[in-house]
Amino acid sequence: MNQRTGKSHRAALGDGMADMKLKMFFRDCAAVLDENGHGDAAFYFEQIVEHIMSGKALPNDNKHEVARILGV
Repeated sequence: MNQRTGKSHRAALGDGMADMKLKMFFRDCAAVLDENGHGDAAFYFEQIVEHIMSGKALPNDNKHEVARILGV
């Protein structure tokens, strides 16, 4: 047969474990910032956590969508 082998790649943030790790990372960032007196910055990380928890994907390259997620 003259058929090429299929290309494969790992899914980026497609599995639940990666989503959970990313959510926990942003939640930890918010906690560390809040504990160190940076409540305003912590708020933005919490916005990202809420976005992920609602089941929505993070945008790849759309500044308007990023601004909407952050609430600015």
